Amino acid sequence: MTGGAEASEDAVVAIVAARTPAPLVLALRGQPLSASIVAVSAHVIEDLVAEAPAVIVVEAEPERFDAPALVRSLRAQESLARTPVLLVAGGDARSLRRLGREAGATDVLPKPFDALELQDRVGVLIDLALARRENDRRARTMRRDAAQASAEAVSRERELIRRLMLAAEFRDDRAGDHLTRVAGCVIAVAEGLGLSAAEADDVALASTMHDIGKIAVPDHILMKAGPLTPEEWDEMRQHALRGYHMLHDSPSRLLQIAAEIALTHHERWDGTGYPRGLRGEEIPRSGRIVAVADVFDALISARSYKPAWSLERARAHLEAEAGRHFDPACVAAFLSRWEDIVALVEEQAA
Repeated sequence: MTGGAEASEDAVVAIVAARTPAPLVLALRGQPLSASIVAVSAHVIEDLVAEAPAVIVVEAEPERFDAPALVRSLRAQESLARTPVLLVAGGDARSLRRLGREAGATDVLPKPFDALELQDRVGVLIDLALARRENDRRARTMRRDAAQASAEAVSRERELIRRLMLAAEFRDDRAGDHLTRVAGCVIAVAEGLGLSAAEADDVALASTMHDIGKIAVPDHILMKAGPLTPEEWDEMRQHALRGYHMLHDSPSRLLQIAAEIALTHHERWDGTGYPRGLRGEEIPRSGRIVAVADVFDALISARSYKPAWSLERARAHLEAEAGRHFDPACVAAFLSRWEDIVALVEEQAA
């Protein structure tokens, strides 16, 4: 036996033979491994699957069963597809090798065989089986570690986004509640459009950065109590492009969505929006979703230049502007989740 076999007392060698006790068992007797006989029967495949051996030795008995067909059947089983199989059969060595390769055997041993050669062949196959098991174990560990690292990276990314939004909230103390409500409305619209929960959550988190470009707007404009002059309004509108430029070249998928939203949430379905005057489905879906959520929350929020609208008045405005300001499908999705929207607003007001 090889060194690997000597160190593997729990390695099970299943011997498929028509005779019991098989000469193969006698040849392997006394070796540091467990040898079991699986009888040739209608249930031989099921028995081998249940045994889950490290190595399978098939002794061909042409007058009793078709050994190559059995090997092919073993390879069709997912759990045995990579298990080393030694085919022991009588005949010309070259013909046996060809037969074994065609059937899917790992190795072939011609009869009559020498006990020491059988032990060596089985030992090598056990080493192969154990090496594969170790590689599989390491691969599983690496996949688990990679998945954990990926999950941790996503968690850190989301935390950084939330912290970034806290910075924006310090600039404008109205931002926090607005961002929370917009994100909640975004989830409702996205799910109403048929997006998965994960997709809706990504768009909602990215939506919290839709006004990130406003950190570059001067205070005397951003905090102005009255109406903006045309020049001030032009400056305010620059926040869409500035937010996009802050985010667009990040390798983060979430920040790329956020950049898309920052750039397009003020576009209008009829093409009269800014900064690019996009029309209809030229506007990315994320921007169309956030446009509905952003305007709705702006309408129901009190500002120094206007009182808060009622929920019903804001809803009527969205319905009236479907097909002009807003994507009609997004408005329909929003209205389909109206009870959820009302509950969100009431919860935030409490």
